[in-house]
Amino acid sequence: MSHVLIQKADHLLRMDDAGTELAGVDIRLRDGVVAEIGHDLSFDGAEVVNGRGCVVTPGLVNTHHHLYQTLTRAVPGGQDALLFGWLQTLYPIWARFGPEHMRISALVGLAELALSGCTLTSDHLYLFPNGSRLDDTIDAAREIGMRFTPTRGAMSIGESAGGLPPDHLVEDEAAILNDCIRVVDAFHDPNPGAMVQVGIAPCSPFSVSRELMRDAAILARDKGVRLHTHLAENDEDVAYSLATFGCLPGEYARDLGWTGDDVWHAHCVKLNADEIELFARTGTGVAHCPCSNCRLGSGIAPVRAMRDAGVPVGLGVDGSASNDAGNLIAEARQAMLLQRVSQGTDAMSAREALFIATRGGARVLGRDDVGQITVGKRADVAIWDVTGVETSGSWDKAALLLAGPTRVKHLFVEGRQVVRDGHIATVDMAPVLARQEALVKGLMA
Repeated sequence: MSHVLIQKADHLLRMDDAGTELAGVDIRLRDGVVAEIGHDLSFDGAEVVNGRGCVVTPGLVNTHHHLYQTLTRAVPGGQDALLFGWLQTLYPIWARFGPEHMRISALVGLAELALSGCTLTSDHLYLFPNGSRLDDTIDAAREIGMRFTPTRGAMSIGESAGGLPPDHLVEDEAAILNDCIRVVDAFHDPNPGAMVQVGIAPCSPFSVSRELMRDAAILARDKGVRLHTHLAENDEDVAYSLATFGCLPGEYARDLGWTGDDVWHAHCVKLNADEIELFARTGTGVAHCPCSNCRLGSGIAPVRAMRDAGVPVGLGVDGSASNDAGNLIAEARQAMLLQRVSQGTDAMSAREALFIATRGGARVLGRDDVGQITVGKRADVAIWDVTGVETSGSWDKAALLLAGPTRVKHLFVEGRQVVRDGHIATVDMAPVLARQEALVKGLMA
C-alpha cells in the first residue's frame, strides 16, 4: 500500500470541526488514510513530498457534473441561449454519441477536475445513445484514479408527450429502473473509503414522469443509495413546474419523496424562503453551480440564505457545455464572489467558500470520510504551490480563493498520486486529447 510523507508544508487548512490551521507541518498518508499530522515526523520508509512553499488542503469535492459534455464546449448555437434553448441545440449532437464518446469525454473531464484539486466527483449521466452505459464513465474514473459518485440518470418524457428532449433520446421507464438496479448491484460500494458509490438520478421534472420520480425514490431507498436531479434552475424551470404540476419545484420534490438527507438537487437558483426551510428541515442537499448559472443567465442561487438556514450546500462545475470549464477551485471563487455581489462584501469569506468546496461537498454526497485532513480520514489531499505569480504579494497565502493558483501542484486520492508537478500522473493524456479532438471533428462534420 502507499506511504507518503508530505514534509514541512507552509500552511495546512485541515477543514476539521475546529477550523484548525497549522504551519510548517508534516502529514503522513499511509494505506489510504491520513495516518499522522505533526512536526518533524520520522521518514519510516515513506516517499517524501516537499511541502515547502505550499498550502495543503483536503481534496475538493464536486457535487454535480455531466462529464460527457466535455465534447461539446462552446457550441455556437448554444453559446447565448437560455437553458431550454441551449438544451434543444445540444440534444441532436448528444444523440450521436456512443460508448467511446462517453469514455473519452469522461477521461478529459476527470483530468481537468483533478488538475483543479478535485479528488471526489459525482457525475449525472442521463442519456445513453447508441449502446452507451454508465459503465463507460466508471471505467474512466478508475483509469484516472478519481473517487467517483456516478449517478444513473434518465429521460422518459419526449417532445411528443410534452417533455423537452427529442423522443429518440428517451427510454422506457421499466428499462430505466432495471438498469438502475444493475449498476447499483454491480458497482456501488457502501463502505467507508469507497472509490465508487452509485446514485439514482432522473434528469429533471421536465424530462421524466411523476411516476418515475416516485419509483426512483422508492428504489433508491430500498437499495440504500442517494437520489439526485435538477431543480428550480431558472425562471423557465419554475414556470414549467407551475404550469404542468400546479406547484413550485420544491413542493413537487416534497410530494414525490424527493427530500431528505439522502437527496441532493442541482442548482436550486429559484428556491423561495419556504422551500429553503423545507430543505433545511429535511437535510436535503444542494449542488451550487455558480459558473453555469452565470453562463446560462439563470441567476444567483441564495446560498447565503441556504447556509444560514442549515441547508447542506456543496459546489458543482456542472457540464462543460454550460460552464464551459471544469475547474473546481475557480468555481469556489465564483461562488464567493456571487454571494458578495448579491449580499454584500462580507457575505462569504474565502475560507467559507473553500469549506463549501470540501466539507460541504462531502456532506452533500453523504461522505463523512473525506473533505477534511484528520487522522483516520481518507488520504485525499491537494497541495498548492503558492510561490508563483498568482500569489506573489499575498499577505495571506492560505486565502487561495483571493490570491492563489487555479491548478494544483500535487494531488493524492486514497493516498495514491494522481497529479504530480501539475500533470496527470496516472494516464498519458496526449493520446486521449488527440482522440477527443478527432471525436469532436466527427460530431461537427
